[in-house]
Amino acid sequence: MPLQLFCFPHAGGGPTTYRHWHRALNPHVSVRPVHLPGRGGRAGFTDVESLVAALDCELGEQLTAPHVFFGHSMGALVAYRLACRRRATGRPLPRALLLSGYAAPHLPAPLPPVDDLDDATLIAMLRAAGGVPAGLPDLPEFPAHHLPALRDDLRLCTGYRDAADPPLSCPAHVFGGDADPLVGERELRAWDRHTTRLSGVHLLAGDHFYLDHAPEQLFRVLRPLLRRYAAAR
Repeated sequence: MPLQLFCFPHAGGGPTTYRHWHRALNPHVSVRPVHLPGRGGRAGFTDVESLVAALDCELGEQLTAPHVFFGHSMGALVAYRLACRRRATGRPLPRALLLSGYAAPHLPAPLPPVDDLDDATLIAMLRAAGGVPAGLPDLPEFPAHHLPALRDDLRLCTGYRDAADPPLSCPAHVFGGDADPLVGERELRAWDRHTTRLSGVHLLAGDHFYLDHAPEQLFRVLRPLLRRYAAAR
């Protein structure tokens, strides 16, 4: 069975974020875009740990095969907390954590609280900070169809408080854009508090959504990493 690469989306995002990854990363991995619970009319979540508990139940037996977690932005926080939960319950850890575009969880969330911001102000703030993919806020359905989930996810991020768990033993590779206005190199390197095996911080050209604008530069780094973890025994 190929290595399973579970990909966790950014705030307000979904599985389509990773729709091209399977073709780009074959044959060494099977890309598994994750649909976060609490979307599509189901009950939402008010904290990260509740979301992660539900996600752990949904993924269930899928995580018994060899696997790696990749998470971008909020997805990095979710991937990390899912790994922590699985360690606490004595279940297998991913062979590696690939964490992108998010400050280490003991640091403040990259964006401020959003509850007091109306839609126009929130969209303007996100645009200025590079906190949404280019072109998305221009879609006529964005305020009604995308903004509520985005608000909910941002609340999860700003409401999260680090649990001060011991560092994870699985390797962690950290990625970010060299022109990301939300998360800088210092915040990325601070992930070394949460793993005993920080295996590199990779700064790639671009802003917060560098992986959408120029994905091939990320794939060039991921391919040899994933080949290595796929071959591990």
